Amino acid sequence: MYELKTKETDSSVIEFIESIEGLKKRQDAYTLLDIFTETTGYEAKMWGPSIIGFGAYHYKYESGHEGDAPLVGFSPRKAKISLYFAPGDTKREEWLKDFGKHTTGKACVYINKVADIDVDILRELIIQSVKFLRETYPDD
Repeated sequence: MYELKTKETDSSVIEFIESIEGLKKRQDAYTLLDIFTETTGYEAKMWGPSIIGFGAYHYKYESGHEGDAPLVGFSPRKAKISLYFAPGDTKREEWLKDFGKHTTGKACVYINKVADIDVDILRELIIQSVKFLRETYPDD
């Protein structure tokens, strides 16, 4: 049976942020912590060893694979900061046009630093992602 690696843990978000190398990256992590907390209304939780997530939802794919994941989150990785939004949300691309300097993956948007992006658009991306996931995976 497949075991999910990214699960909510009891690890301290603040201790994780304090362990980040580089003052600027740490400051950006605190800025993102404030933005995501204020925008979602959820308390930050660690998911796995390096993702700071907000809220949670349960997904189940047609393949039968299912699990829990944060509604939104971020991870201040060494190379770039990963921002986690809803996979499959087609409205994301529209918001990203004016977002600022970034690259994208399937569910991630990668930035170098918070100063490179439009924080108001970040808030809209967070709101849209939470809305999309709540509509796609309503609580049973």
